[in-house]
Amino acid sequence: MSPRGSAGTASALRPLIAETAAARIADRFVTAFALGQFVVGQRLPSLSELAATLEVSQTTVRQAISRLAALGYVQVQRGRTGGTFVLRQWGPSSDSMVRRALGDSWGTLQESVDCRSVVEQAIARAAAERVGPADEPRIRAAVAAYEAAADRDASAIADTELHQAIAAAAHNAQLAELSLRLRQDVSLGFSGEPYTPETRASAIEQHAALAVAVLAHEPEEAARIAREHFGLTEGLLRALHDRTAAPTPAQ
Repeated sequence: MSPRGSAGTASALRPLIAETAAARIADRFVTAFALGQFVVGQRLPSLSELAATLEVSQTTVRQAISRLAALGYVQVQRGRTGGTFVLRQWGPSSDSMVRRALGDSWGTLQESVDCRSVVEQAIARAAAERVGPADEPRIRAAVAAYEAAADRDASAIADTELHQAIAAAAHNAQLAELSLRLRQDVSLGFSGEPYTPETRASAIEQHAALAVAVLAHEPEEAARIAREHFGLTEGLLRALHDRTAAPTPAQ
């Protein structure tokens, strides 16, 4: 298994030791469930997709899924329309599993969140300064797609597309790539942002406002909205960390 990221790039994820990799991946899934990155009824990506995203073997992912099924977090359905479906976002094991997933890496995760805020503000500012007529249709279409998203999967895809459209308007490929990499880091290796109905409602308003500021060539306003918008993820991560930071008396 190769390490995540290039040399000199801090990762929010702990190295996975082979014999404990499945357990740690299971912890990470439960944390993602608690954050709303995957919601009840949602089908998880395939084993091959998850293995590639998390940079572990399919065997490790399969073992992690088996742990989750045994604990009642997911159900594996066979057949052409089957897959692994989320049954619950919180359970009796969640406190301890989330604490393990976030505990040792919390300082580095905070640094990644802070780095992302700085970078996304810079992207929004540069996009507002450099945006051209050819960038506008993609940005507007992404805003509309997020508003119209019917489920968690569609919301995640539209959210990624919007922020990549904003990054593309900055006309710097390295900024766009950095945005995706930091998104992966603060999402525990998964592609979806933390999610609740309340954060989605806020994101709908902020996406529209960010698009207006960028297209109106208002760099400082665009940066301000970006800082506020990416603070949503920081708030959800911090709330979950604080909720599980100390063992409960029953544990």
